[in-house]
Amino acid sequence: MLSLRDLLSNPNSFSEVDPSIWSAFALAVVLIVIAVKSRLNQQSIPEMDAETPSEKPLDCMVVIPARNEEEFIARAVKSLPHDTVIVVDDASEDGTAEAASQAGAGVIRAPKLLRGMVGKSNACAEGARLLTTKWILFADADTWYEPGFLESAIAAADESKVDFFSIYLKPMYESFGARMLAPYASALYFFGVNPRAGVAKAFNGQCMLVKREPYEFVGGHGAIHYLDEDLKLAALALRHRMKIGVGRATKLGRVTINVESLERSAHRFGLGESWVGARVMLAALAFFLWIPASVWLLLDGHRHAAAAFAFFPVLVLSFWYGPVLAILAPFGILGLTPKLFGAMIHVILGRRTRWKGRYI
Repeated sequence: MLSLRDLLSNPNSFSEVDPSIWSAFALAVVLIVIAVKSRLNQQSIPEMDAETPSEKPLDCMVVIPARNEEEFIARAVKSLPHDTVIVVDDASEDGTAEAASQAGAGVIRAPKLLRGMVGKSNACAEGARLLTTKWILFADADTWYEPGFLESAIAAADESKVDFFSIYLKPMYESFGARMLAPYASALYFFGVNPRAGVAKAFNGQCMLVKREPYEFVGGHGAIHYLDEDLKLAALALRHRMKIGVGRATKLGRVTINVESLERSAHRFGLGESWVGARVMLAALAFFLWIPASVWLLLDGHRHAAAAFAFFPVLVLSFWYGPVLAILAPFGILGLTPKLFGAMIHVILGRRTRWKGRYI
């Protein structure tokens, strides 16, 4: 077996290196490129500056579509300025409406869901229909905010001169399973999505600020009947020559991530632009090849190389997991890959996915 010293002293000996070593080395380079590119893409989204909470009423109202969100809705409502929140109860089967009302929100019922419509878009359209403010913030029920968030979001949108502004929040993991899977999912997502190449592809509907008049001009959520309503709304805005933007508010807002939401996101990968989904799946395949590459090294007798390569995902994904919890990265790869490819098969076959008790 050739040593590193032998290789450096005699370049011709590179041809004698086992194919398993070359394959592992090539795969390592690919994984580093994927990890670095995904991180650069994510960091290209500007962080919002924090503004001081205003004592004057803001020309902005918040619409929160909610279906079976009794556990989270009060936290979301209480984190926003008083008398700014309308919760649209989307046929909840729990105490969502009561919890929202007790927390201080105005509560209305979503209209009956007609055939072909999606619950979230239907609820958002109903909430927006009642408003006359300059700005509308659409927020998911499992998000919550620091004082000054609305002021900061409006200031960032004004400074960027955008009509539609998507805001990424700091993820908070509901369970150990989500903590294990979600950082890897984020790495794959941002490898597929490059905000610098096209902001519309990075649009995220969990927290979205819009100017009411441009929003109404393009038809708003009432014109969208898709699971990926945020991407479709961004595309609709661009088609009407509106300006859109994205930002990060990791110090001002948070969103709960659970395994169910990850499964929905996996299904969305296949519904968006085909090249985005293809890049995500290719990156997932490259990371999954780390397993057979490690086994090949071991079977070829390269025990030390196999042991080192087995921990390679811990190194390249440490940006996403953090230095301590990066040990979960290999398990994230093992756990998320079947979900991604299962979702891809569902999309190819035209099968619907179940979300909050409905098939969509």
